[in-house]
Amino acid sequence: MEHRVKNISLADEGKRRIDWAEAHMPVLVALRKKYEKTKPLAGIRVAGCLHVTKETGVLVRTLKAAGAELTWCGCNPLSTQDDVAASLARHEGIGVFASRGVSTKEYYDDIHSAMKLNPHVTIDDGADLTVEMHKALEQGKIKGPIYGGTEETTTGVVRLRAMQNGGKLLYPVIAVNDAETKHDFDNVYGTGQSALDGIIRATNVLLSGKSVVVAGYGHVGKGIARRAAGLGANVIVTEVDPIAALKAKLDGYSVTTMNEAAAVGDVFVTTTGCKDVIMGDDIAKMKDGAILANAGHFNVEISIPELEKQSSSTSDINQHTKQYSLKNGRRVYLIGEGRLVNLAAAEGHPSEVMDMSFANQFLAVLKLAASKGTMKPRVYDIDKAQDREIAMAKLQSMGVQIDVLTPEQKAYLEGFAEGT
Repeated sequence: MEHRVKNISLADEGKRRIDWAEAHMPVLVALRKKYEKTKPLAGIRVAGCLHVTKETGVLVRTLKAAGAELTWCGCNPLSTQDDVAASLARHEGIGVFASRGVSTKEYYDDIHSAMKLNPHVTIDDGADLTVEMHKALEQGKIKGPIYGGTEETTTGVVRLRAMQNGGKLLYPVIAVNDAETKHDFDNVYGTGQSALDGIIRATNVLLSGKSVVVAGYGHVGKGIARRAAGLGANVIVTEVDPIAALKAKLDGYSVTTMNEAAAVGDVFVTTTGCKDVIMGDDIAKMKDGAILANAGHFNVEISIPELEKQSSSTSDINQHTKQYSLKNGRRVYLIGEGRLVNLAAAEGHPSEVMDMSFANQFLAVLKLAASKGTMKPRVYDIDKAQDREIAMAKLQSMGVQIDVLTPEQKAYLEGFAEGT
């Protein structure tokens, strides 16, 4: 099958890494064993646009085992693991269009190449594939039938809900990100650990004793703040939402504006999903040696144009870190071009949390395939029963047992509805 990867000779190395991830993703593997004989995805064409990591490789294997015909592309120019992409092309035999460090044009060319499969189902992270599919549908380049899509991350769900509210969503999308077994674990524990992993790999700085500014206190911001505090950092949170800011304050962190935090922070991590979180005026106030990193989906949170405008020269410290020498004589350091730091400078989320996220993805694809296009074009939440099933499966894989309500307890709780 046609593919476009950077170095196919890396395929065996990629296979070993996917095997490693698979050994740490028992819930997804159990689902594969459950469905590989009945093949409920036989005849279903699936186009995926996710970070091409070893964990994604396990999802691809599972979808393939269930009978799906697959094609894949990356959802971020710096997140593809080239050895994994090579392995999926050679060992799994799917059309892979992804490589690390592509230009914006190449990035969208890869998405369009994946779309040539004329998929029944799309799997997305950030909604770029979904948006391009909608353009193709409107132009008559893809005729369908499209049964629906899934969305992995907060930014993508926000985009899709905006499309729905504007009457522009043309097919149903399941918001995998909004499952509790996704955002309460993947976003909090996964990004919390892997974002700091990326910062440390890129700089090897000691976080203990430093002031770490976390912009945004959603699930991702909470995870990063907690992990940074655990490493001995003084955590400062900036927010625009008063409720989120209050939570951060009561969780024990300093809360202030970016205008104030800019002058005292040593490390800055943006997590908001919004643009222009760190601007030129903020950069001008920063200490000599300040480190900038982004954990939001797009590279718009740290204003790169403003950073360049403030600078007299730049130099690469290593493959992940660039020094900007400011006109005021100070230096600031940008990690991973302002892209997702946990994937640009590290390996992304640990396999154990992606196990639950991708179990949700797999079950969502099964639901869409079974619907055969009968679901209305809107954004759907994951069923609560599915959330609980995945959580229980994860607990069982960890050897954890929990209590079960007795019939009397169930009757007591259900009786509240009757006022008893």
